[in-house]
Amino acid sequence: MADHGGLNDRDDRGKRGDGGEREARAERAGHGPGSDPPHEPPRESPPERPHERPHERSPERPREPAPPPTRQPVPAPTRGPTRGPTRGPSRGSIRGPGSEPVSEATRELSRALRQVVRGEVEFDPSSRALMTMDASNYRRVPVGVVAPRDADDVAAALAVCREHGTPVVARGAGTSIAGQATGTGVVLDFTRHMRRVLSLDPAARTAVVQPGVVLDELRAAAASHGLTFGPDPSTHSRCTLGGMIGNNACGAHSVAWGTTADNVLALEVLDGAGAALRLTRGREAWDALPARLRDGLRALVDGDLALLRTGFPDLPRRISGYALDALLPERGPDLARALTGSEGTLAVLTEATVRLVPAPAHRALAVLGYADESAAADAAHTLLPYGPLTVEGMAADLVGAAAPEGAPARIGPPGGRPALPRGGAWLFVEVGGESAAEARARAEELVRGAAAGTTGSAVLTDPAARRALWRVREDAAGTATRMPDGSEAWPGWEDCAVPPARLGGYLRDFRALLSQHGLRGTPYGHFGDGCIHVRIDFDLLGAEGVRRFRAFSTDLADLVVAHGGSLSGEHGDGLARAELLPRMYGAPMVALFERFKDLWDPAGLLNPGVLARPRPLDANLRFAVLPTRPVDVAFGYPQDGGDFAAAVRRCVGVAKCRTTAPAAGGGVMCPSYRATREERHSTRGRARLLHEMLVGEVVTDGWRSPEVREALDLCLSCKGCRSDCPVGVDMATYKAEFLHHHYAGRLRPAAHYTMGRLPRWLRAAAALRAAPVLNGLARTPLSVVAKRLGGIAPERDLPELPPEPFTRWLARRDRERYGESTRIHATSETVLLWPDTFTNHLSPSVGRAAVRVFEAAGRRVLLPLPTPKPVCCGLTYVSTGQLDRARAVMRRSLDRVGPFLGTSLTVLEPSCAATLRTDLPELLPDDPRAAELAASVRTFAQTLEESAPDWEPPRLDRPVVGQTHCHQHAVLGDAAERRLRERVGLTGELSGGCCGLAGNFGFERGHYDVSVACAEEALLPSVRAAPPGAAVLADGFSCRTQLDQLAGRRARHLAEVLAEAL
Repeated sequence: MADHGGLNDRDDRGKRGDGGEREARAERAGHGPGSDPPHEPPRESPPERPHERPHERSPERPREPAPPPTRQPVPAPTRGPTRGPTRGPSRGSIRGPGSEPVSEATRELSRALRQVVRGEVEFDPSSRALMTMDASNYRRVPVGVVAPRDADDVAAALAVCREHGTPVVARGAGTSIAGQATGTGVVLDFTRHMRRVLSLDPAARTAVVQPGVVLDELRAAAASHGLTFGPDPSTHSRCTLGGMIGNNACGAHSVAWGTTADNVLALEVLDGAGAALRLTRGREAWDALPARLRDGLRALVDGDLALLRTGFPDLPRRISGYALDALLPERGPDLARALTGSEGTLAVLTEATVRLVPAPAHRALAVLGYADESAAADAAHTLLPYGPLTVEGMAADLVGAAAPEGAPARIGPPGGRPALPRGGAWLFVEVGGESAAEARARAEELVRGAAAGTTGSAVLTDPAARRALWRVREDAAGTATRMPDGSEAWPGWEDCAVPPARLGGYLRDFRALLSQHGLRGTPYGHFGDGCIHVRIDFDLLGAEGVRRFRAFSTDLADLVVAHGGSLSGEHGDGLARAELLPRMYGAPMVALFERFKDLWDPAGLLNPGVLARPRPLDANLRFAVLPTRPVDVAFGYPQDGGDFAAAVRRCVGVAKCRTTAPAAGGGVMCPSYRATREERHSTRGRARLLHEMLVGEVVTDGWRSPEVREALDLCLSCKGCRSDCPVGVDMATYKAEFLHHHYAGRLRPAAHYTMGRLPRWLRAAAALRAAPVLNGLARTPLSVVAKRLGGIAPERDLPELPPEPFTRWLARRDRERYGESTRIHATSETVLLWPDTFTNHLSPSVGRAAVRVFEAAGRRVLLPLPTPKPVCCGLTYVSTGQLDRARAVMRRSLDRVGPFLGTSLTVLEPSCAATLRTDLPELLPDDPRAAELAASVRTFAQTLEESAPDWEPPRLDRPVVGQTHCHQHAVLGDAAERRLRERVGLTGELSGGCCGLAGNFGFERGHYDVSVACAEEALLPSVRAAPPGAAVLADGFSCRTQLDQLAGRRARHLAEVLAEAL
């Protein structure tokens, strides 16, 4: 591929101060007419308005340290010295190596913020790069990031930004789909400190929250009182209440509990002039406003009463524009409702009082099949009289896209068959009841009432089955970004809403408009509320595609208005739709919006370019800045056309990796984020840094970037994102790719030479029969020196080497049984066992146990080696980015197992099995043998199931605890293991997540704290709470080692547990 040195060349250009390249980057990014240039604060502050007083710290509210959050994250540890490049700048610095020079005005702004803000003030390239995008098509580069600790910090930061004329964007989880969580000034990150539930009153059914609290954490706090917060976007596991209030978010249950605006009682805000305000419903709150606001709002309302009463469409999901009708006298007036959905353009939220609702004790889900999505849409509003909690719609093409390997779309236990009723589209209608019987009866009544128009139906009451279906729906924002043929699709027209009774007709016209413009999309969403989500296959990489995007947008806006709808029914206008508000409301109403904005934000510094006086909808598109030529890479990226930029572009920002608790059902992604709660240690954060590395504007060192290296340092390479991310981001692969280029021609960290080349050292130790000597040295003070030199964490014990490797034991045993000359060829009566490094040299007991079990099942075990030369999957080389060596090792192994290609190959170590299944064919895409071997890989349980289906294993009838290996979860699946455990009577669920050791990761110096935190999240607590006599299962060597060293428990491979029972 072309341009191998393209990314590294930027390093030299940046150091030469080559302005031509920077100008070219600015032109690609659209910095000019129609887009936002990077913000530079003016040197002089605007004059103070005499009638306005900035917010002052009240003596009644002293600045005390904020209480700790509910779950204290583990700080990212300080990395120890390595043999690689030195660390980059601290997160508090303004500029790091290779970053663009900053102006003196920016330095002054940074200094001024540090003097008054107790939270973090970050102007370094990494922190800025992480905030350039949200979950939309847009990208704007901030000048810095502030993480306030409390409302006083917010007030202080706003005062400094007003003084310097710097725009401010308030940001929660960054899951906004319309671009309103991006900005060119200072980003206020509320997710680090201001993320607590301050109080909860079950009797009043209210809660007081800070803007950064995650919705699921509020719901968990309310659940113990039988309550919940009604609005529940599909991002409920990571979105924040502040973001929900900013967008007026809704969710699947809005047919029952309304929008966020319906559930907000009071807002504590700081307006653009610095006034601290409490906004509620009623004349008292209105009268308490500062005179400039009170008089201005009265003039606005009294001057246009008729327009305010008639100018807003009547529908449940009218989110677009400002809610000026909430200011009408007959509405309260309701100031809290008027500011909900204002997208951070009027004030900055510091606290909210919200309404809670009773949660149904039991739920049932009616799944109704229809011929197509329009038929489902026609029927949706007719189900509302049944009082449902949800009426969600989804078409067959999206369900298929959601499950390329079948798993996420399966309803029921893993390995079960899809249980969707016959049809081309479905409505998912949830109902509640005081008892399970009542909930089921209500669902069955609804099914009977809808029967005339359906093609099939089902009622689901099992919680696991319902969760499986909801996972498909909740992941749709990500899965819909890939069309059935694999082509890309994008947001932009994500959430139009029309009156529910008109939804079927609107969808038919919408499909016709797509066809007219030569576009494709997959609608889904809140059919009961008339709100449709869709990702469309716009070509946003080229000028012609962007022109089509604009033309379609204007035509669709007209279509929505013709159906009496709202351009936004959930996600807000942002940068994506605000330009089109005149088509929906007309010029007089838009002029009122601008007056309303000016009253609250006189200087126009709160999220400028959004809602009022918006930027063009085709400006600041994040794709325009990416390189047009593919960079040279080592992996094949078969799902992305071999293009690394396309692979990185998979991350659309839905941020499922920011989930703050392990997903129900054993999800893995993203252990490092849950341990540190830092964006840079999430899958999305790392993808954003890689994106900016490719762009070269903020992160300018290319593959040599210290910012990217530091973010990837705590990636455990668990591959959880490969399966759990809705769009299939594979950060383990991206990390290996980056390390390969980053250390090309340079000294690596010491751990890359010790643990990265572990197979070589273990083979040498076995050949020299040095295990007793090495084990003895590991128990002496010399081990401290050895660990320091080898880059190994001093807290770690070195694993004990066994007396002989598995292959030597098996060869000796075969000689004793069959003689020297016996040669057995692979047949249906044999099992080929791959002698992976971990089984062979560190856990030969696992290999011996597998041999016993296979022989008990009537099968003979062979090694796929016509010669005694070793084979290796290359895992340790891949995980440390030594990809040239990995490919050489893989090719050598393919040469040695050549005669056995095409025969099923059993791999006992899940990490090695996953490497052979995925990394092998992706690193050797030009070698057909790689794909052939990858397809032949089987786990222990899969081989038993396939080769000896009639064998009756021994019954154990005992509980089990432990963990499914993260690589098995992500790549191989564990359906066969579940079935085998069920057959032998091992009862109980294994933990999700990652053990935290993750091969070499947990042994590397500087990773110990995060490694332990990952284990403490689920695995260690489950083992400590295990009932007496429980079997502790862990098929991976790393998982067993972690349990041994941290819990003092001996975990065993499933083969060992079975062998002991023979």
